[in-house]
Amino acid sequence: MKAVSFNFEIHQPFRLKRYRFFDIGNDHYYYDDFLNDDIVTRIAAQSYMPAAETLLRMINDTKGAFRCSISITGAAIEQFEQYVPEFIDLLKKLADTGKVEFLATPYAHSLAALYDPEELAQQVKAQCDKLHSLFGVKPKVFRNTELIYSDDIAPQVLAMGFKGCLTEGAKHILGWKSPNYVYTAASAPKLKLLLRNSKLSDDIAFRFSDTSWDAFPLTADKYIDWIASTPADEQIINICLNLETFGGMQPASTGIFQFLEALPRFAAERGVEFWTPSEAVSKLKSVGELAVVHPISAADEARDTSAWLGNALQREALDKLYAAGERVRLCEDRRLKQDWWYLQASDHFYYMSTKHFADGSVHANFSPYETPYQAFINYMNVLADFLVRVDEQYPLSVDNEELNSLLKTIRNQEREIAELTREKESMQKNIEQYNIEHQGRRPAPEPEPVKKPTRRKKKADA
Repeated sequence: MKAVSFNFEIHQPFRLKRYRFFDIGNDHYYYDDFLNDDIVTRIAAQSYMPAAETLLRMINDTKGAFRCSISITGAAIEQFEQYVPEFIDLLKKLADTGKVEFLATPYAHSLAALYDPEELAQQVKAQCDKLHSLFGVKPKVFRNTELIYSDDIAPQVLAMGFKGCLTEGAKHILGWKSPNYVYTAASAPKLKLLLRNSKLSDDIAFRFSDTSWDAFPLTADKYIDWIASTPADEQIINICLNLETFGGMQPASTGIFQFLEALPRFAAERGVEFWTPSEAVSKLKSVGELAVVHPISAADEARDTSAWLGNALQREALDKLYAAGERVRLCEDRRLKQDWWYLQASDHFYYMSTKHFADGSVHANFSPYETPYQAFINYMNVLADFLVRVDEQYPLSVDNEELNSLLKTIRNQEREIAELTREKESMQKNIEQYNIEHQGRRPAPEPEPVKKPTRRKKKADA
């Protein structure tokens, strides 16, 4: 039996307002609320809402045979809660079906996996906690920002408790191998890898409405035929798409929603099942190890990290940002920590890309800036003010050795407190169990003897 796994990504960054040099030290609010409201509301109406409604119909119409997964960042959830709460209600309905798996992902859609493992763990935990509080789910599979993955990242993912990880089926990594299998991470053999089929994913994301494409028009039956005709031993095809593809990058007028809704019908005819990532991880055995020495991603033609680290501007911004990580985690300023996460969104560095040709045009389509240099200057002005605020909390005069010593003490105390808490809970459970068992063994109390009423003696006659 052949299966296809659809994963839909949902993310929206907190876009920065125009922040000038003279604002540094005077204005600590960095975000363009009007722009964020406009973009999120518009995309939700054009794409997210009708797409979610379509997925819900597909699940109901197929009586649960259609299944998929969604990865949504905490930053996106916050904006939907503020601007489009009805979309959160739709996601709750999808979660209630039990046929939609929610994946773990960095809260801020950050590049922490490349810079700061501790920061990555904190963001993933926060995003998982958010999903559990809203939808009552606990993610089992990890999907990093833009499917970024390497041998250095795999142990981090495994340490966070995940058994599977979605990443890109990059040709320069796979070579002659197919992405339509389950692999294990070379640096963490207990971690299973699910690889995005880039061709079949991009056929929908980028080529669906391209009239110059030799396979145009793409219909649901044709697409399912392509999946069904893959070699018989290739059991899982992972399709990873931005949910904005439907109604956004591919407008409703192209027939994209009708295409999506028709897929289960033809899949049933061709014996193709729909699986969630955790189903694929649990049902399928690995065919071998996959080594990824240098980080890969789903971005651009190169499928590497050059979309965010391809020039000196991006690297300088990222280096300065993550250099403050330890100090930010020490402080208790909630607003500062919130800005710290919002400023880590990979989108800010994506806007700074100076690539040309097809990659460059894609970057330009998503950027609110006229040039990458404007994006860099604006971000660095914001970052300068942010670092001033960090310095006020923990001055740069505190050297790294002193800071590391302080951090070590704090972490040891946290571990000690956690251990004592576990011991306390264990002792309480033991006491409760003992009381229950002791109560059961205790003999029933003997009834008290009934006292006979005492008769008063008559007073002797005087």
